[in-house]
Amino acid sequence: MAMCWVQLGTVLGILGISQGVGSSGLGSSNFRLSSPLSPDMIVINTWNFKEANKRGWEVLSDGGTALDAVEEGCTVCEELQCDGTVGFGGSPDEDGETTLDAMIMNGNTLDVGAIGCLRNIKPVMRVARAVLDHTTHTLLVGEKATQFAVKMGFKEETLSTEQSLAMWQEWRDNNCQPNFWKNMPDSTTKCGPYHQNKDEGEFDEDRHGNRIEWGPKNHDTVGMIAIDKDGNIAAGTSTNGAKFKIPGRVGDSPIPGAGAYADTEVGAAAATGDGDAMMRVLPSLLAVEAMRRGATPSEAAEEVITRIAKKFSNFVGAVVTVNKQGQFGAACHGMETFPFSVASLGTGGTQIREVACVKLGDQ
Repeated sequence: MAMCWVQLGTVLGILGISQGVGSSGLGSSNFRLSSPLSPDMIVINTWNFKEANKRGWEVLSDGGTALDAVEEGCTVCEELQCDGTVGFGGSPDEDGETTLDAMIMNGNTLDVGAIGCLRNIKPVMRVARAVLDHTTHTLLVGEKATQFAVKMGFKEETLSTEQSLAMWQEWRDNNCQPNFWKNMPDSTTKCGPYHQNKDEGEFDEDRHGNRIEWGPKNHDTVGMIAIDKDGNIAAGTSTNGAKFKIPGRVGDSPIPGAGAYADTEVGAAAATGDGDAMMRVLPSLLAVEAMRRGATPSEAAEEVITRIAKKFSNFVGAVVTVNKQGQFGAACHGMETFPFSVASLGTGGTQIREVACVKLGDQ
């Protein structure tokens, strides 16, 4: 039997962050596995979505590709409706409709297949894979994306459930509070439609309290990274977006460099949290570029999370990172700790790890 060597690094925090406590006490330590059988083979994903991670690892263990592992792992989360933030029946928009976003990226070619604001098609990750495999485009959105999916043989059906409609009705009964509008009269006191008043003063979020709460039940994304036995790297995301979003909104998840990014020459990253903030910073791309400059995965994750938090003090979210050697890291902000799932030969299957989150200033 081949011998495996596991090298455990120390958590390297640019802000002096303490080591997270996980099932094995490793926190976000950089991790490297070397084996003559499957060097650096790994699956890592955001949050404690163990079943998704297990499925991705099964694919790799059976000799499958990194792309297949990401597709299958994220699809499991969609089917299980992970935390109500992935797949059908969650996060209704202002009209009560659930829509889906997803992307998958090939780190060898930088090709991307992505879908935004998909209506009435459940397996959104598989539709994203169809965009990757059968078109030269990167991103399809909205009703036309649904038409594409139907042409590719996917079944058209409602994404709403009794639970999602009940959630929407409760929000409506609360005068549609909170919501994502700003600088609009009456948006903090009642449901729309709202009409802009040119004389209205600047919206004061602290005074009105019209702020969406992000967190474990509104984190909106499963992000997954895989390295297969041949060293190929892939990354992907799947989500039903933010609760009570304005219809037509597309989050960070299907945007390359925001939701996820992979480059087999370097590594990959995937993000979760407040997508509107992350689209403005492109944390997944920046994390990969930090690793390209020589940063460890943990250093890269902490660097981009700190960068977002400095611009958006209320930001809630996290990033997971992997380099091409199979070392991984994670960082977060706006929570006490962030759980993520990882499987490799060194872990002996899927494990849940946690990392303590970045705290800036007097937070």
